[in-house]
Amino acid sequence: MQDADLLRYSRHILLNEIGLEGQALIQGAQVLIIGAGGLGSPAALYLGSAGVGHITLVDDDRVDRTNLQRQIAHTEARVGLPKVLSIQTAIHDINPTVKVTALEARADAALLDRLVRANDVVLDCCDNFASRHAINAACVRHHTPLVSGAAIRFDAQVCVYDSRNAQSPCYACVFSPDTQFEETRCATMGVFAPLVGIVGSLQAAEALKLISKVGRPLTGRLLMIDGRAMEFTELAVGRNARCPVCGTAA
Repeated sequence: MQDADLLRYSRHILLNEIGLEGQALIQGAQVLIIGAGGLGSPAALYLGSAGVGHITLVDDDRVDRTNLQRQIAHTEARVGLPKVLSIQTAIHDINPTVKVTALEARADAALLDRLVRANDVVLDCCDNFASRHAINAACVRHHTPLVSGAAIRFDAQVCVYDSRNAQSPCYACVFSPDTQFEETRCATMGVFAPLVGIVGSLQAAEALKLISKVGRPLTGRLLMIDGRAMEFTELAVGRNARCPVCGTAA
């Protein structure tokens, strides 16, 4: 590790749980972030500032002024640019040593299959159930841990799904793909701006813990946040043997 790195990451290195070894793991890690909006913005900025070696961003949307209320990686000057390029710029402004691959694309099954297998951790920062299930299926197939987050109005949730752990559920165990969910979008329902920052930051924290092997991840624990009362509720979630994605019959 170079002297400049020792200085930049000194506050992580000072933590006994991380130290030089953990920081080296972070700098050698590859992380995939699907979604460059409200959740992806803080998640990407914290992972970049922490020194994750290679971050791949996937999103097919462009920066709009309505995004600026909560998507903190974007700026007025970058309205109209692809969100992935905007976040790439924001990360490099903080930490130019991090490699950032920006893919202006929709995360379809073929792209996910290629990207998930090449990364150590995946962050689901998207905003629709179809994409969430596609991301989950690819993570189960390649045994890649998935950090999932969601937020709408004043409500949010975070969970880690890790198919390397025989006891861990996958996203489909908790939210069955056969269930008909009504899609809720920020554009029609609204969202409390700091809430997406909380969730995206928690996703970054869980990813860094998984990479550096620190602490106890949110595996098998669904953390729900009520932003009105600022109450955090944790539910234990288990693996479903009949899950169509990770179950014994899958």
